[in-house]
Amino acid sequence: MENIKNLKSLAICFNLEDGLSPNREPTKRMLSAMDGMYLDNNALKNMIKEKDILVYEFYELGIPEDPGELAYGTTILYPGKIGDEYFMTKGHFHYKIDTAEIYYCLRGHGHLLMENAEGDIELREMTPGVSVYVPPKFAHRSINISDTEPFIMFFVFRADAGHDYKTIETKGFRKLIIEKNGKPIIIDNPKWKL
Repeated sequence: MENIKNLKSLAICFNLEDGLSPNREPTKRMLSAMDGMYLDNNALKNMIKEKDILVYEFYELGIPEDPGELAYGTTILYPGKIGDEYFMTKGHFHYKIDTAEIYYCLRGHGHLLMENAEGDIELREMTPGVSVYVPPKFAHRSINISDTEPFIMFFVFRADAGHDYKTIETKGFRKLIIEKNGKPIIIDNPKWKL
């Protein structure tokens, strides 16, 4: 019984239907935070002028960023497109590059795009019940290919890994997912920089 007194567990509520947590505030990414991330940046700017809408939000549920801890939470990526390109998350590497991450789809239909510095690329389709292991050294981005419903995922990674968004903001991903003839296809990103 003595070990129970030293236990420092954490219980957080989040809804499996919508991914939201009544106990925590999410980080929100509006269209304006995605400037430069899409192939058609003029279409993005025009949409922002009309209304700066929410593209995605995520909950990191309050775990200390210490070695040995695991961060976890949910990402809710809403449906929409900029031109032919689906709404997506910015994507990131981890500062601790040898960090893996796990995603588990709760709802919706999307893809997880992964890429390492050497140019190896993987694309995994996700529907409810599908989990994807993102290997160490891979940047990753979520893409919602549904026209009507959010793409909601649970994630977990080492809490001290950090997020390197800057590399993706400056270089982009080598590949993009766009809609062509009503279906998602993968194309080369003409804006990708070495």
